[in-house]
Amino acid sequence: MITRIFHVILAAAAVFAFSTAGADSKGTKPQWQEEFAISQCNLLTTGRNQYQVLEPGFQLVLEGGDTKLQITVLNETRTVDGVATRVVEEKEWKDGQLYEIARNYFAICEQTKDVFYFGEDVDFYENGKVVKHDGSWLAGVNGNRAGLAMAGKPKLKMKYYQELAPGIAMDRAEIVSLDETCKTPAGTFSRCMKVKEGSAIDITANEYKYYAPEIGLIRDEDLRLVKYGFIKDK
Repeated sequence: MITRIFHVILAAAAVFAFSTAGADSKGTKPQWQEEFAISQCNLLTTGRNQYQVLEPGFQLVLEGGDTKLQITVLNETRTVDGVATRVVEEKEWKDGQLYEIARNYFAICEQTKDVFYFGEDVDFYENGKVVKHDGSWLAGVNGNRAGLAMAGKPKLKMKYYQELAPGIAMDRAEIVSLDETCKTPAGTFSRCMKVKEGSAIDITANEYKYYAPEIGLIRDEDLRLVKYGFIKDK
């Protein structure tokens, strides 16, 4: 999910932002989808759709500037809000020093192949020690709800919430292209999906991500994919 800068004023206003961000000028139609019929799904901890692989051992490594991001689907599950979810670990280094570890919780709908996001536990590091947990949230706690991480059938101009934790994490996404060509150190990929991600908490925080078919995230702002595939013992 996107990097967040949390401010006290923004957090206090988050509930208001959540309640108003979705309505059109007539107040009748949500602009950002926040209901996903999750209860109608048979949710699984393992699977894949066109742009997300949720299979233990799959790993992506992206690098850019002084930053390295490693995303690994672990051979671990966790029950969140009564749902068995797959644990996906994100590790980020800056200037060679560990900066953040996030354990993200996902489940995939057997019928639609939609991947839902049930929260994350986040540790930020300084000098090898955990200093804060900003951005941590779990569905089913304090009214938080699961969001849509990746649609099984993405459509151009889709707008949806990825996280529904008012005051903590309200990330949302808009699909702006389904036919991008992306060059990375790991190769050149066609038919990539371009997504604009932002936040209802801080509407100035926007970034673009690119996803390649059968792989997933290959570009995140200055970060580019350098390696991907299955590894052992994960």
